[in-house]
Amino acid sequence: MLFQPKKILRKGVISLEPYIPGRSIEDVQKEYGLDSVIKLASNENVIGPSPLAISDLSFSLSNIHRYPDSSSKLLRDSLGNFNKVDSDTIFIGNGGDDVLSVLSRTILNEGDEVILPTPSFAPYEHVSRLMGAIPIFIPLENFDINLNKILEKLTIKTKLIFLCSPNNPTGKIISENLLVKFLRSLPENVLVLLDEAYVDFVEDDKSVNTISMLKENSLFILRSFSKIFGLAGLRVGYGIGNSELVSYMDRVREPFNVNSVAQSASLSALNDTEFKNKVIKLVQEGRELLYGGFKRLGLNYIESQANFIFVQVGDGDKVSKDLMSRGIIVRPGSFFKNKDWIRVTVGNSKEIKIFLEILEETLS
Repeated sequence: MLFQPKKILRKGVISLEPYIPGRSIEDVQKEYGLDSVIKLASNENVIGPSPLAISDLSFSLSNIHRYPDSSSKLLRDSLGNFNKVDSDTIFIGNGGDDVLSVLSRTILNEGDEVILPTPSFAPYEHVSRLMGAIPIFIPLENFDINLNKILEKLTIKTKLIFLCSPNNPTGKIISENLLVKFLRSLPENVLVLLDEAYVDFVEDDKSVNTISMLKENSLFILRSFSKIFGLAGLRVGYGIGNSELVSYMDRVREPFNVNSVAQSASLSALNDTEFKNKVIKLVQEGRELLYGGFKRLGLNYIESQANFIFVQVGDGDKVSKDLMSRGIIVRPGSFFKNKDWIRVTVGNSKEIKIFLEILEETLS
């Protein structure tokens, strides 16, 4: 008898759409026969990884015959000090995706409702559907997350709300006043996952102290080492939330979910203040360069608090493909159900200049 995998799938799997990552530099070079390619598609750190993290790798690699610390205790303690919270409120994951996955496996049951602003980060829907939860989509309004609409959609089945601030792909943030009011309006058993993967790029006068909101609200904050510290390839993300919830997540996660090299590099990167400030300065200056270029080209764009900008170019798929053929990788807006747009990672000044020149030629 012929084996039919569909007949043994877990409920929820059949409804999943595969995540489509940004194209790699090597892949694009091979397809178009290019010597050099500039990647502005995946919101990676354009400078590279933290030098302190790199300096620690030789010691870490010499110990890879040992299992990693299952609890990531040193990193948890350091993150507790860094964020001024108790270490038992910290959950360490194999990237932010892993934190999302473990949280969903910990609290979601089949039939629970999950509220998702859209467009936003695609894995929110993925982890929800996998657990058999029902996604309730709330379209952005003028590219802002509509918190009032979210409140209107609450039911007794609502278990989890995903919020991303700065939001991916728009780069917009939720103001402190609106967020505080929203959290106070929620029933006590509805959890808010606040994804702050890009929080380090927010301008000082617009920053929101979400850590101070943890004690009085059903809130779980997600942060990442991938962006600001340039450790995307090592996969380290962390969550901050209720200590009891974190203890249950520790039961659900894989026993050794964060490898020893990643733990060690993250510990070192956390102290690399000079590198962090350098990256922030580059991104803030790069945003202004891109704004100026988009204005000169007469393009509509969204002012961003992240290391990327969402810009309207007409046929986003065609523009993305044309740019790629000439060695520039960007993210088509159709991935976010906005086909007239593209998302552009903030590169260095040289990369931005090349991108704007080729974009102008492409559009004309």
